[in-house]
Amino acid sequence: MFISNLTHFLDQKGNIPSDMPKEGREMASFLALIVDTATKDYHPAEKYTQIRCLKKKCTGRIEIDVDTKNEFIHWKCNKCQEEGRISDWGNTKWDNRE
Repeated sequence: MFISNLTHFLDQKGNIPSDMPKEGREMASFLALIVDTATKDYHPAEKYTQIRCLKKKCTGRIEIDVDTKNEFIHWKCNKCQEEGRISDWGNTKWDNRE
């Protein structure tokens, strides 16, 4: 399980740094996409999002669960079962809550 604090992937301005290694940027972009989807247009009635799994050669899609009490987002692939939890995503540029 990936345990990720989104702010650890961001610079002082709240952006994903361009000088971050490729693997780090890919993970940061994946996490940002999950946060964006979870706080904007994700409908819990739909079991899986259109987000593809980050694992190479996996064709799975990501399921998202937002824990509003503890302020984290849990994600899981429906094929390979890769999963993770994202914390400290509130008030980032990908947080679409009003």
